[in-house]
Amino acid sequence: MTGVAAGDRLRSGKAAWRRLTPLQRMQAIVGVLAVAAIALGFVDTSLGIGIAAAAALYGLSKLPPRPRLAGQVALVAAFAYPEPSFAAILAVFFAVFWLPPQFKRYAVPGVALATAVAYPFYLDKLFVVPLLGSFPSVNTGVAMVVFIMMAVGLNVVVGYAGLLDLGYVAFYAFGAYTAAWLASVQFSNVKLHIGSVGISHAMPGLHLSIWLILPIAGIITALAGVLIGLPTLRLRGDYLAIVTLGFGEILPQVARNGANFGGFNLTNGPNGITPVDAPGFGKALHNATGGVLPRDFLSDPSGQNLYFWTAIGLLVLTVFACFRLRDSRLGRAWIAIREDEIAAAAMGIPLMRTKTWAYASGAFFGGVSGAFYASFKGSAFPGDFFFNISIFILSMVILGGMGNIWGVIVGAALLSYLDREGLANIGAWINVHFHANIDVPPYESGIFGLIIILVMLFRPEGLIPSRRRRAELHEGVHDQPLYDVLHEGS
Repeated sequence: MTGVAAGDRLRSGKAAWRRLTPLQRMQAIVGVLAVAAIALGFVDTSLGIGIAAAAALYGLSKLPPRPRLAGQVALVAAFAYPEPSFAAILAVFFAVFWLPPQFKRYAVPGVALATAVAYPFYLDKLFVVPLLGSFPSVNTGVAMVVFIMMAVGLNVVVGYAGLLDLGYVAFYAFGAYTAAWLASVQFSNVKLHIGSVGISHAMPGLHLSIWLILPIAGIITALAGVLIGLPTLRLRGDYLAIVTLGFGEILPQVARNGANFGGFNLTNGPNGITPVDAPGFGKALHNATGGVLPRDFLSDPSGQNLYFWTAIGLLVLTVFACFRLRDSRLGRAWIAIREDEIAAAAMGIPLMRTKTWAYASGAFFGGVSGAFYASFKGSAFPGDFFFNISIFILSMVILGGMGNIWGVIVGAALLSYLDREGLANIGAWINVHFHANIDVPPYESGIFGLIIILVMLFRPEGLIPSRRRRAELHEGVHDQPLYDVLHEGS
């Protein structure tokens, strides 16, 4: 009964909040943020200033155009001296905001891409984020971009087609091991070098160029996605989730016990496959371009930056492909299946083939990201592909907003940063300011679970939802009668 009463109070609170006018909501939110800024300012001055800036940004977004412009100029000027990097970020953000709508559509992703590409050059000049500490390193940025790629790929299966996949880590593992097989000494009984860089040509094993391995890994993983998806085509809901969960558990076990796979050492068991060859363009292209194209990433002084820029390039291709898929005939069929599978079948959409394409497309991007990440780490271990990763990537999609690529990117970036550096920085801040001794990272699964619970309760459509998803959850689906039942027979 206590749980029922709490649920009733929550629903009544939501209803009371919706009855407020937009101005009243804005005043309430700004007031709460202002009180929090004053209170937390006594604990950490930078945290209080950061919350005050957040309150100012939110309040400015609700003002009419001319007062908003004046407030934006004043806010940039206020931070120009103490935090010039923050003032520069605000200035660029406000400038893009004031562009005409026809230009804003392209300016926003263009500025975001330019900001990401130039990130290694201005990282050491950025301000310190309150509570979170410094901005993520380039090494962490590579891992974040890889997880964003996987989340965008899973969004094809879950967000577009509405197929709950709890075993996406299997595609990630397939891609990683494909790269490890084709760019290492694992199969030492053969010797084949095609575009290999940074290693001796006398080294045994398969050594293909990473630029060949990436599409090969994507294609092989897409075929694996078809094979995994075939048994699930007639399933829905919980049954579909359980079957995909089973496949996600089987493949890591195969990798862990594959040292004697019918008498053949396929995966080298728990020891994994290491080292995996690094990317590069070879000596000939390096010399022909005057050193612009690196010979190999490991020996290059800016190797970390090269990995980061390569990951950004792969992410751009992934996002472009997913946008084209969404707007294609196949993408519209996926959305129709997600909305109502029976109605989609009645309209002539081939369910089996369309679902299979969803699994194959999502698996392709998971395989490419897994192959690149194995090359970045220089290894592929079965311990890297446990079930929690599938749930972690699914949480990114849910947090950002299922079906919306930009929302998925934001959700994946936020959770992957918290996983890599954010939670550790928060724990360090708490220990310093409250004289505690808390190790936050061991509790990260519980923290991520709490985040998802809060999102499901207060914003179930995600942080940046698609317009269709927002309409479904907030406006509902209203049945329209075929005739006026009140005047029937009149």
